[in-house]
Amino acid sequence: MGMSLDERVRSAVAALLHAAGESQTGLAGALGVSQAQVSRRQSGTAAWSLADCDAVAEHYGIDVLDLLAGPTRATEALPAARRRVPQRQTTAVRPGVVGDGGAR
Repeated sequence: MGMSLDERVRSAVAALLHAAGESQTGLAGALGVSQAQVSRRQSGTAAWSLADCDAVAEHYGIDVLDLLAGPTRATEALPAARRRVPQRQTTAVRPGVVGDGGAR
């Protein structure tokens, strides 16, 4: 059997938080609730209401049905402008050292 609706919403919200590079505190501020309230909803000790789901979907610029469908559909619907920009991995290079270990 698949995930319950509550589990799908929690998973979708978690995936959207990650994809957007946003914290629970940021989402809470956008929704006008406390971070603790978002945390309780995400842990399953409180439920996301339909009004909450509508507000979350609006915040991320997706249709509420995409949110209710689960994490894959929710993140696929997330507009590119809302996605976090991955940080580039840079390799530290010490100045004055060439590839074979000799000094320049």
